[in-house]
Amino acid sequence: MYDLDTRKLALALVAQGRSLNSVSKEMGISRHAITCWLSRLEPLSRTPPCVRCQETPETPEDFAAYAYLLGLYLGDGYIISKPRQHYLMVTCTASWPGLVDAAEDAMRRVLPEPNISRLQRAGCVDVKSYTKHWVCLLPQHGPGKKHERTITLEPWQQEIVGTHPWEFIRGLIHSDGCRITNWTTHMVSGERKRYEYPRYIFTNVSNDIRLLYTDTLDKLGVAWTHCTRNGNPYNISVARKASVALMDTHVGPKH
Repeated sequence: MYDLDTRKLALALVAQGRSLNSVSKEMGISRHAITCWLSRLEPLSRTPPCVRCQETPETPEDFAAYAYLLGLYLGDGYIISKPRQHYLMVTCTASWPGLVDAAEDAMRRVLPEPNISRLQRAGCVDVKSYTKHWVCLLPQHGPGKKHERTITLEPWQQEIVGTHPWEFIRGLIHSDGCRITNWTTHMVSGERKRYEYPRYIFTNVSNDIRLLYTDTLDKLGVAWTHCTRNGNPYNISVARKASVALMDTHVGPKH
């Protein structure tokens, strides 16, 4: 026998988009019991409200958090959406705990109600938010890999990115980019000296996602170049001193 609070908690997790199997495993309750409660207790909404599902769709209230999360999603995120299993997952390198916290914070600020969990794997942490409404908020979702399908922003997303371009760039860099230190040597008065300089690299196989990145850099006045490897233009470099300074001010290294 389970008390009413336990039953309501289990149903609340299901209402957030969690699968019956995951709730059963987490709470130590049989799947059959949860199924019975779904039909016997006072009906609960199985999903939290969504600003995009209303009769008159609206945009998320927190533009900055959404722009950052959009960048993370286009880089290292994907959505699972199938019967009784709906969630957004962003994979973060485990050596950057600040990035893991930032990903979870952005999810909570965009959609406060869904349950969020972290799954530690070898060298990385998966941050998951459980609700079917991520499909509404991230319409770039679709079958297959992102670089195998067209990726464009809808007008309402363009508005958000237009008002918070640095948050979008920050999300892209935090997912598929990095700040590194390069070095070179020059002859000075007959003596070879070593010089070091920082630069930002963004790498993504999708032509569309790279274009979203470089178009936004252009609007921000950040100079960039292609850094082709093996004939593939997958890497975008920002190396000019003034542009690196801008990136340092608004993006900075991952931590």
